[in-house]
Amino acid sequence: MANPLCHFELMVGDPKKAQEFYGAIFNWQFDPEAMPGYTLVNAGAEPTGAMFKKPDHTPGVCANIYFQVPDIDTTLRKVGEGGGSVLVPKTEIPNVGHFAMFADPEGISIGLMQPSS
Repeated sequence: MANPLCHFELMVGDPKKAQEFYGAIFNWQFDPEAMPGYTLVNAGAEPTGAMFKKPDHTPGVCANIYFQVPDIDTTLRKVGEGGGSVLVPKTEIPNVGHFAMFADPEGISIGLMQPSS
């Protein structure tokens, strides 16, 4: 099974300003009502995305990418065996599936998404 890029997130300092910027640049459409505090991004084609305000405790703004996998538990086990570390354990997203995040051996943060069956 392929592991396609399936979702992206932009963690930004000023969501309103970022929406204006990306809306003007890419003509993205935004839905801030679907999940309060987590604005869904319609980029016009897959993958879909989201944007949210950077939490105060995080060191900086960033972009997160998520790859679809058939089994997060198996993938996280392989991450540990390969020298990576789990940043966010398997977490349920109701009516969507599960996600997790890990750091590779060099510290690059990567997200995993396992859709509901």
